Amino acid sequence: QVQLVESGGGLVQAGGSLRLSCAASGRTFSSAHMGWFRQAPGKEREFVAAISANGGSTYYADSMKGRFTISRDNAKNTVYLQMNNLKLEDTAVYYCTSGPVKGQWGTTRTSDFGSWGQGTQVTVSS
Repeated sequence: QVQLVESGGGLVQAGGSLRLSCAASGRTFSSAHMGWFRQAPGKEREFVAAISANGGSTYYADSMKGRFTISRDNAKNTVYLQMNNLKLEDTAVYYCTSGPVKGQWGTTRTSDFGSWGQGTQVTVSS
């Protein structure tokens, strides 16, 4: 099982950028799809982006397309989320996760993802 630790969150002004990192432990990282979700106060956890095990394929939630970029470095066991042109509504705790599980590529359901990190807070101010 993969253990995940997120970092890189913080306070940023609207229109700014942040890059989140997720360090993974375990020998299975390079064979695992990886994803990011987020959860705002009082709201359900929502899908952000996912990347295939070899980094060759990605997909995004519609509201993040063109602003967020997911990437990975399998040599460093790390997955990244570059967030540009941040908006107030991007304020949330961002979670790294392994998945989706086999056969569910393209899913946005939390139940189709496996291990979760503890999350990192992103706050966008006006």
